[in-house]
Amino acid sequence: MKFLDEAKVYIFSGDGGAGAVSFRREKFIEFGGPDGGDGGRGGDVWVEAVNGLNTLIDFRFQQHFKASIGMHGMGRNRTGSNGESVTLKVPVGTQIFEEDNETLIVDMVTEGQRFRLAAGGNGGFGNTHFKSSTNQAPNWANPGLPGEEKTIWLRLKLIADAGLVGLPNAGKSTFLASVTRARPKIANYPFTTLHPNLGVATVDEREFILADIPGLIEGAHEGVGIGDRFLGHVERTRVLLHLVSAQEEDVAKAYKTVSYELEAYDGGLEDKPEIVALSQIDVLDEDELKKKAKALQKACGKKPMLISAITGKGMTDVLRALRDVIVENRSDADNVLSDRPKKMRHKLEDTVEEIEEDEE
Repeated sequence: MKFLDEAKVYIFSGDGGAGAVSFRREKFIEFGGPDGGDGGRGGDVWVEAVNGLNTLIDFRFQQHFKASIGMHGMGRNRTGSNGESVTLKVPVGTQIFEEDNETLIVDMVTEGQRFRLAAGGNGGFGNTHFKSSTNQAPNWANPGLPGEEKTIWLRLKLIADAGLVGLPNAGKSTFLASVTRARPKIANYPFTTLHPNLGVATVDEREFILADIPGLIEGAHEGVGIGDRFLGHVERTRVLLHLVSAQEEDVAKAYKTVSYELEAYDGGLEDKPEIVALSQIDVLDEDELKKKAKALQKACGKKPMLISAITGKGMTDVLRALRDVIVENRSDADNVLSDRPKKMRHKLEDTVEEIEEDEE
């Protein structure tokens, strides 16, 4: 299973069935009158947010969704059956856009949320509907109304409590692997992470979801490197953990590069609470560490946290700092979304592991 966060889909709701033109024909009944039934209603096209999905890969193999048409009416006042509806099952956090990929139709942010994307056409009236005292034998009926058809875009923005940002090889994937059950690919070359990874971190018996996205480089907002297409996955987070590698020659420049890209993205990321951490400190001696920590503090305007995922130094402290910001910014409505059962969260991580194993 691959990771896919955008898909183009064609949907078509069912046409309504036509009404029937029929007259009662029975022995010894000279004037039976009209008995044409109404047509059935066409099926609708729905979208539903479900648990256990973290990718739109299913829509790579099926891009057309068409509901059933309503059955035509029949004699003896028999109404046609309604057409069957179809439902697009999407991950929580999926946004639905019109064909222009800009006009938002609906944002699926809660599990079980349903929305009708296209309504089926109404069935036509049979000739029984038109009988009256002055017209006792109408010989016409209505056709069914056509269904709706449109092309829509699905765009997934993963829902996480905290997001990891930084330059490539800043130690984001290593951090995620050390504090969660997620197993992202880790290697000593830039852009090892090619798609977002999710994991559930636990500290002091509290859980929150971490999102790791591919690293940003200078010019990412213009498409340089992998670009900023994955920044949408940290738009919904409550706090950002900005990791700066201690192996960088100029830690201040590394911090400012990513900060500028977050601001240029123009998605409100620059206004989110940010925790800055100097990672991979196990590679430095004391003097060099103090020097780089001071330079980073001057660049970001706050004292950075010093962490090492290899030795575990400072890891608990940074998790507690993330937890405190998340709890502070969490509303009652968000609690329902974030406090999901452990089984569901483990299923989320298992799905991410399957994605990684498939790509390897």
